[in-house]
Amino acid sequence: MMHLVTGASASGKSAYAEDLLVLAKSAEKYYIATMRPWGAEGAARVKKHRAMREGKGFQTIEAFHTLDDLRLPEKGSLMLECMSNLLANEQFELGGTDEERIQQGIQNLKEQTDDLIIVTNEIFSDGCRYDAETVRYIRLLGNLNIRMAEEADAVTEVVYGIPIRRKGEDANEQQ
Repeated sequence: MMHLVTGASASGKSAYAEDLLVLAKSAEKYYIATMRPWGAEGAARVKKHRAMREGKGFQTIEAFHTLDDLRLPEKGSLMLECMSNLLANEQFELGGTDEERIQQGIQNLKEQTDDLIIVTNEIFSDGCRYDAETVRYIRLLGNLNIRMAEEADAVTEVVYGIPIRRKGEDANEQQ
């Protein structure tokens, strides 16, 4: 099963996705962290997310790009946190983005998991103007989100900590 979890920054989407991972039936639970901790703000965010995961039995794997090469120790359930960081790493560290490689990375993870939970950001409605490279990033993330939503068995948007099921079973039945 693939579950896409989306929402704005600090919406509660990570906490919701972690709860899904805790409830997954697989004995092995993996958390792929994609955020590079640039600067003090990034380090604080990583520290906060590590504290949120503490004691939940997740094996954390730091993977900043090229998920098509990633091999898990054994089959289990996995949470990818998050697609927007992965895309930024691909685009700005590798000097370009290959959407197909990211899709192949998702397929690679699906083949190795019973449950795949992918967290992504909703960054499309702020009304700001951006430079060409940022506009390209926003378009790429939008395209990836559309493709993941089409492929996912379930899609949940988290707004102010409230999960709203957009695809799949009703979110209220899951809690």
